[in-house]
Amino acid sequence: MAVSRSWVCAVVLAALTAFGTTVPATASPSGGSDEPFVHVQCHGTESVTYHPGVTLAPRKIDITTDGRFGSCVDSQGKVTSGSYGERFTVFAGCNDLLDGFEDERTFTWNTGDTSVMKATGSSTAVAGQVVTTIKGTVTQGRFRGRTVVQVVTIPQPDLARCLTTGLTGATGVTTLAIT
Repeated sequence: MAVSRSWVCAVVLAALTAFGTTVPATASPSGGSDEPFVHVQCHGTESVTYHPGVTLAPRKIDITTDGRFGSCVDSQGKVTSGSYGERFTVFAGCNDLLDGFEDERTFTWNTGDTSVMKATGSSTAVAGQVVTTIKGTVTQGRFRGRTVVQVVTIPQPDLARCLTTGLTGATGVTTLAIT
């Protein structure tokens, strides 16, 4: 899979923060709210490992992500959990972790179905945390044509580690809404 440098940097940064953002409230199918009807709402964790560790000096880094949604609510009552995972190599350093990105992410659901999302994202540093927002559309599989918003919030890394062995991994919390 071809992965842009900015996608990797954002993933590295996102992996260094914890998801803690809520998704829009579910509106009634009869239109009782201005919020969009949520077809799926999930909460979970994402773990990322970097080998070798990310340092100030940019270098080639192998990145592995492992995302798990342990709690999902589906308007049809079928999707109760899901997961995603990626492996890729980038050339990055601690100074360019907030770059925007564009790529695809595949979610595998407890039903055996998958959803492929074409996504764009960006990260910001806020109050000692890195918040990454990923938005896109499901282009293949379950929920095709639906809008996806995933948010990751991870504590900002100990920048002193960028000067030594580097950042080698992180785990954060994630939320996902498919409308």
